[in-house]
Amino acid sequence: MTKIYYFSGTGNSLWSARKIAESIDGECALINIGSEVWKGETAVEADAVVLLFPSYAFGLPLAVRRFAMNAVFKTPYLAAFVTFGSTPGGTLASLSRILKRKNIDRVYFGRIPAVENYIAIFGSPKEKTKRRRLEMQTEATGEAARCVAERRVNRINVFRPFSAFIWLLFSIALKFFYKWYRVSDDCNACGVCEKLCPVSAVSIRDVSGKLRPVFSAKCEHCQGCLNWCPKKAIHFGLLNAGVARYHHPEVSLKDIVR
Repeated sequence: MTKIYYFSGTGNSLWSARKIAESIDGECALINIGSEVWKGETAVEADAVVLLFPSYAFGLPLAVRRFAMNAVFKTPYLAAFVTFGSTPGGTLASLSRILKRKNIDRVYFGRIPAVENYIAIFGSPKEKTKRRRLEMQTEATGEAARCVAERRVNRINVFRPFSAFIWLLFSIALKFFYKWYRVSDDCNACGVCEKLCPVSAVSIRDVSGKLRPVFSAKCEHCQGCLNWCPKKAIHFGLLNAGVARYHHPEVSLKDIVR
């Protein structure tokens, strides 16, 4: 049995996790880290374990960090892959430090380039750029599957002070980011944002006589709600409805919600 634990907002990491699962011989399970993170100490037992997640501000999403710290890994082999738009910085180094404290040494660390999905800062990617990044993701995901099948291991540099500093600033700002989301009158309270949030940070409630999504401090800032909203009614900061949204073209809303 191979267990693949993934964390995904717009589908980049889910797509790669799914492709790796399809390439692996034998039984394989896909598990959303968002559904595991609030369980506290969790036994992770399998013949092989794969962790697949995006880079947030050169570091781990808080949910992934929390999961890794709480997990009791009972496996002879572990692989970890980070998806990223520009650079993953010290994301894998952060995970490596956690695993070292658990005395887990037989690990493969890999990087998978993907389409940049942080449109609130970088805007919507151009079609040419999007196609090129999707091709890069396909190639890197295929290589990741081979690494898992061959049980490769490697070592990485864990001394990444700049990345650690940037991630620390992000983790502090994350406590306030959820307050910066805005919902326009285009919202029809369809509930998509509530259903797809990987950490259940969004709920539909009555706000001044209208049903609207309400964001909580559990928000990981994955921006899945913003990118998947069918009405483009969810905005962040200066982002408005005129900016094109993004999700992986081969991942459906049904996939994300499931």
